[in-house]
Amino acid sequence: MDHSTHTQLVDSELNEANLMDAVVYGAGDEKIGTVAHVHGMGAATQVIVDVGGFLGMGAKPVAMTTNQLNFMRDEDGDVHATTSWSKEQIKALPEHHH
Repeated sequence: MDHSTHTQLVDSELNEANLMDAVVYGAGDEKIGTVAHVHGMGAATQVIVDVGGFLGMGAKPVAMTTNQLNFMRDEDGDVHATTSWSKEQIKALPEHHH
């Protein structure tokens, strides 16, 4: 996917309404997971990304901050994120417990 034409979200858009279920793509543009929970809003937002699993089963929730992810909106208005982290690096993060 060519992310160069997508519009980056501003801090005021970093909230649960915009980020829930956003797909997260890794350094090689592979799908890493989806945003399952959002804690906070703006630049200090913590997002919980479900990594791995199949159809939501067996996924591992990991906590990341918005400065580790680049949230953007595509031509259709759908929000997604990219990161320079690999899927293996994110899967190695500790499991997030609510």
